[in-house]
Amino acid sequence: MSETRVRRNRHSPAAAGPPAATAPPAGPAAMGSLGLFTVLLGAALPLIDFFIVNVALPAVDADLAAGPALLELVVAGYGVTYAVLLVLGGRLGDTAGRRRLFLIGMAAFGLTSLACGLAPTAWTLVGARVAQGAAAALMLPQVLATIQATTRGPRRARAMSLYGATAGLSMVAGQILGGVLVAADVAGTGWRAVFLVNVPVVALGLLLTVRAVPDTRSERPARLDIPGTLLLALTLVSLLLPLTEGRAAGWPMWTWVSLAVFPFAAVAFYLTERREDRLGRTPLVPPSLLRLDSLRRGLVMMVPFSIGFSGFMFVIAVVLQQGLHMGPVRAGLALVPMAVAFFAASLAGPRLVGRFGSRVVTAGGVLQAAGILLLLSAVRRDWPALDLAAIAPGVALAGLGQGLQLPVLMRMMLSDVPADRAGVGGGVMVTTQQSALALGVATLGSLFLALSPTTGVRDALEVTLLVQLGLIFLTVLLSLRLPRVLR
Repeated sequence: MSETRVRRNRHSPAAAGPPAATAPPAGPAAMGSLGLFTVLLGAALPLIDFFIVNVALPAVDADLAAGPALLELVVAGYGVTYAVLLVLGGRLGDTAGRRRLFLIGMAAFGLTSLACGLAPTAWTLVGARVAQGAAAALMLPQVLATIQATTRGPRRARAMSLYGATAGLSMVAGQILGGVLVAADVAGTGWRAVFLVNVPVVALGLLLTVRAVPDTRSERPARLDIPGTLLLALTLVSLLLPLTEGRAAGWPMWTWVSLAVFPFAAVAFYLTERREDRLGRTPLVPPSLLRLDSLRRGLVMMVPFSIGFSGFMFVIAVVLQQGLHMGPVRAGLALVPMAVAFFAASLAGPRLVGRFGSRVVTAGGVLQAAGILLLLSAVRRDWPALDLAAIAPGVALAGLGQGLQLPVLMRMMLSDVPADRAGVGGGVMVTTQQSALALGVATLGSLFLALSPTTGVRDALEVTLLVQLGLIFLTVLLSLRLPRVLR
């Protein structure tokens, strides 16, 4: 027995000497539960701050006399900057070290949140929000890249499911928290509390990061792709900025010129990245990465899902406060059933995926559609006496469906991305999500705001919900093309 064991040991990898320098990290032991909690905290902050201002906008307008165009910029300045710089943030983390970029991004996020909370004028707030979006773009890509680089097997699947659950809950919880903070008027801060609350959270996050988050970076760091970065920025800005600002600004000439530039910028970006790839360089968004079926199909589905999600969240905030004259707390409480159902679904998701595979995503889309139909029925039946009890069944069922979709979709998209390209892969995924979120506010939000003065709030809401149903139907069809078995 002992002789056999000795022979086996001589030929085992451990007996052959120390592992090569390029061996992957140990995986599950590399980042503990505290480290995972810390990076998920970093993932939650940017998404909460994208949505937290929705219920605070009326208070901002009353305090700073911002007007519709500047209020749109408070939302768009953050969202557009965040979307534009995400892939670059992932590339910088791959090269300079992900923990270092996470620390820098989180510290900058805290400082810019403080600047938002202390802003004396509307334009100062817009500038601080732009800077806050840039800080978020440095921080968030490091979360996914760190998870990809420091976990393996079932632990990675669990971590990715938790990331997806955190992302979805943050988007809903942002509006709930915003309503509570505005109404609480902590120490007379009013709407400013929605930004100032980030400062102590960031301080805690920085301490936990130093203690619990391991440092990782790509084994083959690539140079920055300056032409690709500039063209991606031009592509996203030329689409998102005019769609977000156009209605409030009265569709001036610059908005149409910008939209005309968009297709040319997009084609130039693609051709530049393809040329870089063919020359053996590392482009900002490698076309070879998009050849991964799981990533490509997931990205295509992420677009209509995120457009519908963010458009709904923006419109419901406006309807509850301006159409039904609810205060910020009641407007936030209306979404509590959605948050609870989303959380329950995200916990059950991994077990259901193990049994039914990607059909869980399809079922989630069907449940989400049923929830929107219930909400549409309640609007037609009870308006203008629509109350929280009438809204609850529809938003809860919609949240249940979303919770079965988003965590599973995010886990699937990055399942085949190599660890040394985790920053780029995560950046591409989150850029697509963030761009679609901004696009949802710009399109569905603008549709609702354009219709409501002429048709009334109820009819405008019904049209918006019907458009969202169309987007959900599209996501259900696209989900049938996802890989059946998920890793």
